[in-house]
Amino acid sequence: MIDYLSEAQALFDYTQTMRRDFHMHPELGYHEDRTAEIVARELASLGMEVKSGIAKTGVVALLKGAKPGPIILLRFDMDALPITEETHAAYASQNPGVMHACGHDGHIAAGLTVARMLHKHREQLAGTVKFVFQPAEEGLCGEDKGGAEMMVSEGVLENPRPDIALALHVWNDKPISWLGIASGPVMAGAEQFKVRVHGKGGHGAMPHQVVDSVVAAAQIISALQSIVARNVSPLQTAVVSVTMIHGGEAFNVIPPEVELQGTIRTFELEVREKVLQRFEAIVHGVAASLGCQAEIEMKRLAPALINNSEITQRVQALAGRLLPDCSVDTAGYLTMGSEDMAFMLEQVRGCYIFIGSANKEKGLDAGHHQPRFDFDEQALPRAIALMASAATEFLT
Repeated sequence: MIDYLSEAQALFDYTQTMRRDFHMHPELGYHEDRTAEIVARELASLGMEVKSGIAKTGVVALLKGAKPGPIILLRFDMDALPITEETHAAYASQNPGVMHACGHDGHIAAGLTVARMLHKHREQLAGTVKFVFQPAEEGLCGEDKGGAEMMVSEGVLENPRPDIALALHVWNDKPISWLGIASGPVMAGAEQFKVRVHGKGGHGAMPHQVVDSVVAAAQIISALQSIVARNVSPLQTAVVSVTMIHGGEAFNVIPPEVELQGTIRTFELEVREKVLQRFEAIVHGVAASLGCQAEIEMKRLAPALINNSEITQRVQALAGRLLPDCSVDTAGYLTMGSEDMAFMLEQVRGCYIFIGSANKEKGLDAGHHQPRFDFDEQALPRAIALMASAATEFLT
């Protein structure tokens, strides 16, 4: 077995340099132009077959082993978030209002290091590694489709079609000695909804002359909370959250329209269907009972992310051998967060791996999507070694 952990540690300076460069120059979804250019350049320097511009800024590269065999897809996301950084790190964002607050900068650097290592050992591979550097995982891109869904629609799962898919995420909710590798559902499916409640506006001092969209919206919000409490089994899981309310422009005017936005999260298809049915019935029914009309826009951001049991078991066993000092959580770690890698894992057997990256002693334990987010970079050699070892495992 190749000692990928030692190799990853030997390449740590390269990984750290790349990660910090990406961190200083973050780019939002579908605008990862500089990032994609560097990724394509690094991969091309290894002699790989590289294609750029997939899903606008995505990069795909093929590394062919010495012998024919399966195709394994390794996916790494590239986009940052519209957050102003407050870490005060020497490598803090130089792009005002944009920062890598989720760890994707580490993912890109890890992917490039994995490419270097597997290229070095390509004579020992029986098959092909398909590197996918994906834009717009965060879905904050103003497009109808996020990065994974758009890459799938543009053929990333074809020519060649992968047999196995792997992805990872540094995870600041857990310490650096932790790995989350579980079979079955691990991240929730996500919907984004927008509800417009239409009434009849008028003077706030004469409410009897209006059809109050504000009161209707408030009743809708309260009634939506009954979906999880009374329509979903206590042994199952769902979330319905109204997170935005917009309506009115003056203190003494009842507005003719109120807009609500929010998210729905589920793991199981039958639960999702029940929640969506009840959501529509409640919104229209409550609005009508108060003399209003309602419009609903529902956008599916990602299906539930489900790890294939056979692939996951092999990765679990490999992690135990490769990283004996880590605790491998196989019991079914779940998060209501969503991840659009699920669009690829709907069609290809695979495994999504969580890499513990928090270090409280160093002050590197802020949660994801926060302005003080940063992670312990010592998590990266472990992530790199595990990904490279898994690819070799499936291509030997």
